[in-house]
Amino acid sequence: MPIEQDIQNKLVVSFSSLDGKINIPRPRRIFLEVENNIFTQVLEYSMRTLSFSILCTITGLDEGERFGVIYHLANTEGIVLSIKITIPRENPQLNTIIAYFANAQIYERELMDLFGIKVQGLPAGNRYPLSDDWPKDVFPLRKDWKPAPKNK
Repeated sequence: MPIEQDIQNKLVVSFSSLDGKINIPRPRRIFLEVENNIFTQVLEYSMRTLSFSILCTITGLDEGERFGVIYHLANTEGIVLSIKITIPRENPQLNTIIAYFANAQIYERELMDLFGIKVQGLPAGNRYPLSDDWPKDVFPLRKDWKPAPKNK
């Protein structure tokens, strides 16, 4: 049995709600979408039991009515596990994962700056990647964002 299939089976045995929500599009890539209420448990299980100990990045997506947030984890064998959650567009918020991965802070700041997603538990710090003089409540990776017209 391929290692990706073994990982999928272990996830489904531990979290039956993931049955049918895991996709293995090619070797060394596993995608799953989880409900927000079990995200932390799936993250911890993936880290502790399945050895996904490296946070590669966090991706934000504007999906219209909702935002998608994908946490890309890797293990030392080069397998990448991408765990997706969705949050509502109105009052978008999620909890920080810096207790698990200190490097999450930079990606979570990007979610705040570029999408306006509030990250609960993220310590105060500088904006990233937008400059401090960027207008408040203007989020350039939202699909409804329009750049200000240029003065002629």
